[in-house]
Amino acid sequence: MTKMAAYESGKGKKDINILHYFRSDYIGFQLLKSVIAATVSFFALFAVYVFYNFESLMQEVYKMDLLAFGKTIVILYLCAVGAYCVISYVVYASRYNRARKSLKTYYANLKKLAGMYDR
Repeated sequence: MTKMAAYESGKGKKDINILHYFRSDYIGFQLLKSVIAATVSFFALFAVYVFYNFESLMQEVYKMDLLAFGKTIVILYLCAVGAYCVISYVVYASRYNRARKSLKTYYANLKKLAGMYDR
């Protein structure tokens, strides 16, 4: 009973909040947040790269093919966001499954406890 109370007040709160969603809704919402975070991170890193190499970029801007440079940036962005989404999907799917198993065990223990009180 003490173990169940500790679970309910600690990790159980997170698990219950996770299971308020359907699996696809939970994972989809988390992936949306991951895409937004990956986009912000990518553009922040790109801005750091541009500011660090600003002088050389300004000297080479008239010599370089801007369309090819833009395509390269877009491809890097899509690869980074795609990889981050795959990793996020795996992480959040496993979190959802782990929460479901933990709550299933918790509810089974609650049924046992209720049976003990009924006796």
